[in-house]
Amino acid sequence: MPGLRPSPDRVRETLFNWLHGPIVDARCLDLFAGSGALGFEALSRGAGRTVLVEREPLVVRALEASAERFGEPRPQIVRADAFSYLNAPAQPFDLVFLDPPFAAGWLPELCTLLEVRGWLAPRAFVYLECAASDAVVPLPEAWETVRETRAGEVRSVLARRRDPASAASGSGADDR
Repeated sequence: MPGLRPSPDRVRETLFNWLHGPIVDARCLDLFAGSGALGFEALSRGAGRTVLVEREPLVVRALEASAERFGEPRPQIVRADAFSYLNAPAQPFDLVFLDPPFAAGWLPELCTLLEVRGWLAPRAFVYLECAASDAVVPLPEAWETVRETRAGEVRSVLARRRDPASAASGSGADDR
């Protein structure tokens, strides 16, 4: 499928090393599922629930076939455009994977929708991928960058919603 760009193994390994503990029992959303590599990896590491959102019918069928082979627990696979999905009634997630097509320029709008429409749990993590050559993605005010790296053509950012209590007291300490 043209434009399908699975997260490189090295990038995926780095991400899950960063997350380590917070993945267990987490509710995960993979908005541009593509190959499903991030969502399936989350399930294999103990995520409680994973939703894979993908708009391309052929890719959705491939995800369904992968889910059959994966076994239990299976991800929920939703055939939808990411923007349509985010404009539906929200359910909060603990971890969101956000790696839209690089050239689309959608990251700022998607981050805003996640924040203002109620898709994020209070201390949710959001993983963003963009082209290494792109400017730093402007994050919503309530988020902070936890980790960032580059690998080849990919810039990876792990952001987290700030703890409202820490923000009010002026402490930016990460309580992981």
